[in-house]
Amino acid sequence: MASTRNINYPGNYCLEQKMHTDSAGYTLYPYSQYGSAYKTSMPGNGICPGQISGSNLSNNSVEIESFLFGINSTNLVTLKKPTIVPDFKCLGQVNLYEKRPTLVPRPLYVEKNQRPNIL
Repeated sequence: MASTRNINYPGNYCLEQKMHTDSAGYTLYPYSQYGSAYKTSMPGNGICPGQISGSNLSNNSVEIESFLFGINSTNLVTLKKPTIVPDFKCLGQVNLYEKRPTLVPRPLYVEKNQRPNIL
């Protein structure tokens, strides 16, 4: 028996496939809300810190995290190195405004002959 539902028409099938392709493209876009920034930088003046993935902070972030959590620390079959050397990435800083230098007055010095004696 032939199907009479609308989902089996070629136009509806193409529309549904386009919907799946567009939603996958939106989710998998590398710079979307699920991805990473165009240029990762540390927050500076006037910016609240956000989320930064470990791969943006160091080149061996997985090894550092495994070492800190103690993963594979009790493996007696193959012993591993006791320490890890982190390979940090140098990130720049982004400021919304430039800080001006703080003006500090000279220390207050009162000379003895400048005030009248009240006594």
